[in-house]
Amino acid sequence: MVVVLDAISSDKRSRHPEKAHRADAPVAKKPDWIRVKAPVSKGYAETQRIVRDNGLHTVCEEAGCPNIGECWEKKHATFMIMGDTCTRACAFCNVKTGLPSALDVAEPVRVAEATAKLGLAHIVITSVDRDDLDDGGAGHFAATIRAIRARCPTTTIEVLTPDFLRKDGAVETVAAAKPDVFNHNLETVPSKYLTVRPGARYFASIRLLQRVKEIDPTMFTKSGIMVGLGEERNEVMQVMDDLRAAGVDFLTIGQYLQPTRKHHEVVRFVPPEEFKAYETIAYAKGFLMVSASPLTRSSHHAGEDFARLKAARHAAHRRG
Repeated sequence: MVVVLDAISSDKRSRHPEKAHRADAPVAKKPDWIRVKAPVSKGYAETQRIVRDNGLHTVCEEAGCPNIGECWEKKHATFMIMGDTCTRACAFCNVKTGLPSALDVAEPVRVAEATAKLGLAHIVITSVDRDDLDDGGAGHFAATIRAIRARCPTTTIEVLTPDFLRKDGAVETVAAAKPDVFNHNLETVPSKYLTVRPGARYFASIRLLQRVKEIDPTMFTKSGIMVGLGEERNEVMQVMDDLRAAGVDFLTIGQYLQPTRKHHEVVRFVPPEEFKAYETIAYAKGFLMVSASPLTRSSHHAGEDFARLKAARHAAHRRG
């Protein structure tokens, strides 16, 4: 299922018109272990200015990431290309839905310029879903990677892509542009896809990650899930096994946080010790890198994690 909604040109338009008639879900009080810094630092303001001056969008803002204060203080931002409007209507996501505008062909150059101004050693590029495009936006991803390479040749590049469902050749297009890390999130366990990620297909996402490794076995692959959506522990174990079977190197696990009453409820706040247990198990299953904590997000500490990922592969090769 793909959800494409007609957009009404108005600042007052709901971000989530497809959820307007849903009953309000209860909002649970956050536990003591979920605390974040308010975004008030000088570094935050400077990052915000550079993003605005270059006419760019970030998933940090659009998805309401709880780590925005910490990351932007360090001038670390995750750019969201191809606009701020998604053609999907996932129950967990705060990015607005509707019919997107045409692609901005100048956007890749502006992303590269912002990367230079922020002085980023490692950049994460993600996007909205663009089911309206023949290639799902794969060519735009590739153009953005090339623009960054030309402007900032020493910057390492991580992409966090949509699933490119039924878009033949899309994965190959992005992989051919040679990002350093190819990330695609599963988001949740397969039994929750119908209610949490209805526009996607679990095994199509697994196959995407497997295909990247077939194209280039040396390219790092990464995926992540949220917990607290009603999944069972054994289901999380199965996701780990499926990702390892696809050759995925890096796993992230974080707590789902409900954006509004119209979004999927938080069924449970998973305590830190359970995240630690997941991390231990994931390493035992063979992942090179694991980040599992209540506030873990795909691009949180991405630069530091990339350095650790390379070191882990090097150590594994030496042992082998």
